[in-house]
Amino acid sequence: MIKRGSPCEDYCVLEQIGNGSFGSVHRATHKTSQRTVAIKIMKQKYSSSSECSQLREYKTMKHLLLHPNVVQLYDTFLGSTKELCFIMEYMDGGNLYQFIKERRETSKTILPSQARDILRQILAALAHIHRQGIFHRDMKPENLLLGTPATPDGSPIIKLADFGLARELKSKPPYTEYVSTRWYRAPEVLLRSSSYSSPVDLWAVGAIFAEIVTLRPLFPGQSEIDQLYRICQLLGNEPSCEEWPEGVKLAHKIGFSFPAISPRPLQSALPMASPGSVDIIRQLLHLNPAKRLTAAEALLHPIF
Repeated sequence: MIKRGSPCEDYCVLEQIGNGSFGSVHRATHKTSQRTVAIKIMKQKYSSSSECSQLREYKTMKHLLLHPNVVQLYDTFLGSTKELCFIMEYMDGGNLYQFIKERRETSKTILPSQARDILRQILAALAHIHRQGIFHRDMKPENLLLGTPATPDGSPIIKLADFGLARELKSKPPYTEYVSTRWYRAPEVLLRSSSYSSPVDLWAVGAIFAEIVTLRPLFPGQSEIDQLYRICQLLGNEPSCEEWPEGVKLAHKIGFSFPAISPRPLQSALPMASPGSVDIIRQLLHLNPAKRLTAAEALLHPIF
């Protein structure tokens, strides 16, 4: 239910903690319970509660059952100024992008046990939303929020956030071509497929986990074509019609020619990674989305 009125009637806003094209995010406390929350104020104006209720992010978060690795939506307000406000769970540790950046700049590695636990939590969040019939479409380190370390080795709590691009698995294509930040974008999306599905989330997880291990983005492409070339430089040249028939068709349709490159050993891009880490990344980074591990399958990998 979307409440009428300003959240300031119930919450004391303390500070702005984020700002983007969608709007802004503020830290606040509930005046009665003193619970700390995050208030996301959307930039777009909405004329009615019924219009707000059709917003994809609102529908997705109301639909999802609670999960320890998914940020919770507590409340929603539509103010007199037509601003839509989401009252959400507050995470005090920033996001995974900031965590990786801080480690890189201070030359501190992420312990293998921490890296595995972060990956496990990301996969648990995805397995949950995929079971609920939702895929995220915008997996990137900035959308993985951190909480106070919950394990003896200092592994942070990880929660998946920002469902503004999420879609239902049962929804019918075509989908919009632009999804996810380029560095984490799956090859089928780069090749302009309009019928992709949950495997795009798993490709992104493979790239994110590689970045956790190395503290560097795996495929930092400067454009969509450069992104495809970087993927090919590591994973090899054109897939055969038997390996990925849809990919061959998509490339032909947009006039993209896979470069004639032999695949490099994935270990060469992940010199500090354990064999188990390299193996799960390899299985998440199949060019053919049908061959990628699902989130549920990945959680059964021996690395855990």
